[in-house]
Amino acid sequence: MSTLSKTNLLNHSEAKVKLFGDYIQKYLNIISNDKYTTDIHLYDLFCGPGIYDNGGEGSPIIALKKIKDTHYKQIKSKGNKLKINCYFNDIDEEKIRSLSENIKNNKLYYNNFGSLNLTSKDYLNIIQELPKELSKYKNEKAFIFIDPYGYKEVKAAHILNLLECKKKSEVLLWLPIQHMYRFSKNGTPSVLDNFNTQLGINKDSISNEWDYIGFLKEGFQKYIGNNFFVDSFSLKKEENTVFCLFFFSSHIRGYEKMLETKWQIDKEQGKGWEYSGNKPTLFSEIKTNPLEEDILKFLKDTPRKNGEIYEFTLRKGFLTTHATQVLKKLQSLNKISTIEKDGSKARKGSFYINYENYKNNFGRITVKRIS
Repeated sequence: MSTLSKTNLLNHSEAKVKLFGDYIQKYLNIISNDKYTTDIHLYDLFCGPGIYDNGGEGSPIIALKKIKDTHYKQIKSKGNKLKINCYFNDIDEEKIRSLSENIKNNKLYYNNFGSLNLTSKDYLNIIQELPKELSKYKNEKAFIFIDPYGYKEVKAAHILNLLECKKKSEVLLWLPIQHMYRFSKNGTPSVLDNFNTQLGINKDSISNEWDYIGFLKEGFQKYIGNNFFVDSFSLKKEENTVFCLFFFSSHIRGYEKMLETKWQIDKEQGKGWEYSGNKPTLFSEIKTNPLEEDILKFLKDTPRKNGEIYEFTLRKGFLTTHATQVLKKLQSLNKISTIEKDGSKARKGSFYINYENYKNNFGRITVKRIS
């Protein structure tokens, strides 16, 4: 990593923290209104100094701004007692000192928000102890951001251990895809070889960075199991300079909110950002399989309940609005039929593909493929 990248917030990192910030705002809004959660614990394990030499704001500053805004608009104003506790860590003590000063100078933290903990510990020590801490939580939730200086420290087992703690955690992982891809193809270091093997990735089958991202997502999903959710968001700074955020959730609602955030940034494909100079533009070379084709395959041999289609759509990386549009089209072409629980014909254009029905009325209707 160059000295510049350590002291300045680069374009791809700016896009990364935008996604991070947009999602954190959605996350805080939801949790602060659930009337259940008493504490949110936000962990940033490679936090950096917060503000870089070029004025760019890193993840801890973005997080604290969102927390401050949420506290006054969603918590204090409604008499809510929710606490948002922050744990910012970086093994570089100088960065932590800078972060402390930046927080103080910008008046981003007050005791009534929750606790603030700044530490300089080794990631590998934290990742061993953190699951034990999470397992003690009751009416509490945790969000963990892992933005390593490289990739050597991170293992898939770390993610699973965090997710399994009472299923109250979400994880955002940032990986330097172009480095990992290049090393996977040319003289793979043993640590990366082990990482790929753990996720069932055959380096000989990888033809480009986008393939590698796809294989990583599939590998993570298989490793953590179908009780959890994983998706990715790619960031391309320039040719052969690709990064990727992987999002892991133990709850389908949080997963859906991250997908919404992605589609707000990339309105055409929900896949990522490409930089042309300093201007973000939509990807042109990454193509997604049409959701219509995916849904037709999903319905091919088995009628599906509305709740099944909801989960299927999200796992494919699409939103419920997309699924509804596809189903309306298929219905107009007489390619599907919809049936109520009692066997009667369902109202045309009503598919009930949303979280509330997934949670409370999973089988409100059944969708059957006709042709």
